Amino acid sequence: MLAVAAMAAVLPGCLERRLSITSEPPGALVWVNDVELGRTPVEADFTFYGEYDVRLQLDGYEPIQKRMTASQPLHEYPPFDLVAGALPVDFENVVKWHFDLQPALEQSQTPEEFEKGLLERARGTREKLVPAEEAKAEEAGPVEPTPPEAKPEEAPPK
Repeated sequence: MLAVAAMAAVLPGCLERRLSITSEPPGALVWVNDVELGRTPVEADFTFYGEYDVRLQLDGYEPIQKRMTASQPLHEYPPFDLVAGALPVDFENVVKWHFDLQPALEQSQTPEEFEKGLLERARGTREKLVPAEEAKAEEAGPVEPTPPEAKPEEAPPK
């Protein structure tokens, strides 16, 4: 028993935590909490369990942005973590996240067609919001303001 305790003190184990992120198709650029990790498949060490903001981007595919959770295994909860850290065994926890990227929708309009459609929709919305009389007045141009009526000046006090 004493020999086991001495070995545990001299040869402590290791707790290793890694994220493994893959995608279909591979090669997507990955950011975790706004830190660029590289292209899939990618692995990175992490310190804390919990929620992470993950973003993937690949040309020709819709970008993905998700909140993912790295769950804590049983051997990392107190008091089990003290025992796991003291054992001469390496504990490795790999959190695996996989993402399926969807092809981007093809642009079916030219920029000129898009702008024309946008202007038509804006005119339609304007007609609904602005009464016809106000629209005609705006089209006629600015109206000159009428000068205020002249007031007789008051005599200065004596």
